Amino acid sequence: MGSTSTTAGLLLSSHSGVTFRFDPGALCLELLTTGGPGAFARYEVLHAPADLVTWADRSRLTPTPGLETTDDEVAATRRTRDALWRAVLALTRGEPAAPGDLDLVNEAAARPPLTPAFEADGARGWAGRGDGTRLLSTVARDAIDLLTGPYAHRIRMCAADDCSLVYVDTSRPGRRRWCSMEHCGNRHKVRTLRARRSEGASGEG
Repeated sequence: MGSTSTTAGLLLSSHSGVTFRFDPGALCLELLTTGGPGAFARYEVLHAPADLVTWADRSRLTPTPGLETTDDEVAATRRTRDALWRAVLALTRGEPAAPGDLDLVNEAAARPPLTPAFEADGARGWAGRGDGTRLLSTVARDAIDLLTGPYAHRIRMCAADDCSLVYVDTSRPGRRRWCSMEHCGNRHKVRTLRARRSEGASGEG
């Protein structure tokens, strides 16, 4: 889960209890950290309206929109998120997304989104009070932009065998491999170093 910060990304906790920052590069991919279909269901955190508000507060939406959500909106968010998960996974495998999953995302995107507006002091804000439907529409539109845009081919799953976090590589070189260099990237470096030392010790023996 994440935390509002001036630094991009969400603060997540690994299964080993290590806290690290993960920046998936897009709002819609941040939603995928809240749970998902199949094996991802064990990570589910969207159980009640307050959970959806908490996620919005920790997301890259700036400033945090004021939200009033309902149980039905939370359920709709979970359904659309699961459809987006399947569509993203299909894309990373070079396969077409299921039409039914795309229909769910399209249906959410067709609703009115959160509307940005100037505050009295000229700062960025939101017009009116938002709800779960407008929030989901904003996320769904972001997903359509991403999956049909120039970085669609750079949506990847972390290269670690035991990590399923998905991100879009927006770096110029396009060589990002890890969800986070401070977590999976660092674990890879440690393992590589240990393997080299072990090989060196074997060679000396």
